[in-house]
Amino acid sequence: MDDYLKAILELGGRSEDRVGGAALAERLGVRAASVTQMLQKLALHKPPYVRYEKHRGVRLTQAGHMRAVEILRHHRLLERFLHDFLDYPWDEVHEEAERLEHFISERLEERIAAKLGDPETDPHGHPIPARNGEIASREEVPLSQWACGVTARVGSVSDRDPASLRELDRLGMKPGAQILVEPGIRGAFLSVSIDCRAPVRIARRLAESAFLIADPSPRPKRD
Repeated sequence: MDDYLKAILELGGRSEDRVGGAALAERLGVRAASVTQMLQKLALHKPPYVRYEKHRGVRLTQAGHMRAVEILRHHRLLERFLHDFLDYPWDEVHEEAERLEHFISERLEERIAAKLGDPETDPHGHPIPARNGEIASREEVPLSQWACGVTARVGSVSDRDPASLRELDRLGMKPGAQILVEPGIRGAFLSVSIDCRAPVRIARRLAESAFLIADPSPRPKRD
């Protein structure tokens, strides 16, 4: 149940725009029939966790939103703890946190947060929900859609594919890195300068895993 609630939250299900069953099936790697059964179960929960209409999608109720945010906070704090204190590489923390997020107490959650100094983001740049349930939002654009010649910073990266995370790490494309899409190779590849280094070719598929924010700082000269 928690996995579904978290997925609905991450796909935008607290807004008036409902999340479709196909999107949930893809995110969770399950069959459409399994999604339907679980959404019906969540809708019948006391109190109801979702508002669900067949063929019209689903969105979270207030109770469902509160539970989803709680699990998301657990998950992202655990990722940060595993990465910063136990030296897990960033391509392994997601799966480990998935297993642990359901079982930690609120007391342990607060101790982890205090030990970490109440971090704002997980290792992949995703915002950690605050204690009151608020989640910081910001405008992010996939690298694959960023305009040439406009300086940006990496805001976050997708944590869904460990192989992509390892490649992004190799390139130095981590949250905070400065990015400039250079004119040149387009189509299946982009020419990208990372932290003012010489441009490298990046496959568009990989570029869809990195999300950029505007960078108001002046661009230093390349070495």
